[in-house]
Amino acid sequence: MTSDAKTVGEYLEQIPEDQKLVVGKLQKIIKKNLPKGFKEVMNYGMIGYVIPHSIYPDGYHCNPTLPLPFMGLAAQKNFVAFYHMGIYADPKLLKWFTEAYAKEVPSKLDMGKSCMRFKKNTVVPYELIGELVQKMTTEDWIKLYEKNYKKAPKKV
Repeated sequence: MTSDAKTVGEYLEQIPEDQKLVVGKLQKIIKKNLPKGFKEVMNYGMIGYVIPHSIYPDGYHCNPTLPLPFMGLAAQKNFVAFYHMGIYADPKLLKWFTEAYAKEVPSKLDMGKSCMRFKKNTVVPYELIGELVQKMTTEDWIKLYEKNYKKAPKKV
């Protein structure tokens, strides 16, 4: 479910009532713990946390007009989704998070490659998400992104 909201405030107003509490609380935790340089924007129809062009002029390799994405937060039809590209790109960070999650939350982690899904009755580990957000700076993400995803220019 994507939104045509232009601002984070508009997005938060538009999402279903039963998801507002979780999304709002996650958004506050993320902003409180967000390392310097990341910017909160509307991106891909959801709340996004990106490295702006002023810090990383190359932008996103799939579409250089977009800033470099890092995290996302969305109200989907049956769950709240939190996307963290650092977990997808850094196996050590993924290991730390999954182990910490298992210690803190009694239910199994519902996770794709970078997406955590929190359904209605899922316990949301807000403080753990805050800790995860702190673990990667803009510099860390740029290095990891360039190493893993950005294609080297073709030699002529």
